[in-house]
Amino acid sequence: MTVTDQSFWQDRWENGQTGWDVGYASPALIEYMKQYPDKNAKILIPGCGNAYEAAALLDLGFTNLHLLDIAPFAVDILKNKFQHVSEINIWNGDFFKHDEVYDLIIEQTFFCALDPSLRTDYVKACFKLLKPGAKVIGLLFNVIFEKDGPPFGGTISEYQNLFSSTFEIQKMEPCYNSIPPRAGNELFFVVVKPCQ
Repeated sequence: MTVTDQSFWQDRWENGQTGWDVGYASPALIEYMKQYPDKNAKILIPGCGNAYEAAALLDLGFTNLHLLDIAPFAVDILKNKFQHVSEINIWNGDFFKHDEVYDLIIEQTFFCALDPSLRTDYVKACFKLLKPGAKVIGLLFNVIFEKDGPPFGGTISEYQNLFSSTFEIQKMEPCYNSIPPRAGNELFFVVVKPCQ
């Protein structure tokens, strides 16, 4: 069993092994989205879990949110939680097989849950899912963990090499407003799909 298997994540949810869930939206992401101009942008949050960011984005007036998770358990929770919210679309599926087109992808603990061997595929998938000029924004761990993941860590130089192959890196720097348990260990990044 690998960390890309649906059964792996379904099992984690069913057994309450959701250590990545901090119980609220990431302050860094919400601060960024407060100044994001297009409230009708089509936004994807892959590996969304409990999707606290989606609830916060609703409060900010965003109208076209798409939540994707591979675990049916998580998706059932989301469908119940957002059952009367027309601005939110919920997908149960594999990110690497998803085929919609978006204006923005929000990265929050999904990248670090993937085996590092899939990182090039992650970048390719993001590129495929975005319109020209669209962005991926989010957080990446800037630390090498001592034990095997998930989560899996990495370094800024690794991420720069990874994303610069297809994206323009607009920002990739230490995050100043991480949640306390991750302070000093995160990067905030913005990468843009070139228009040409």
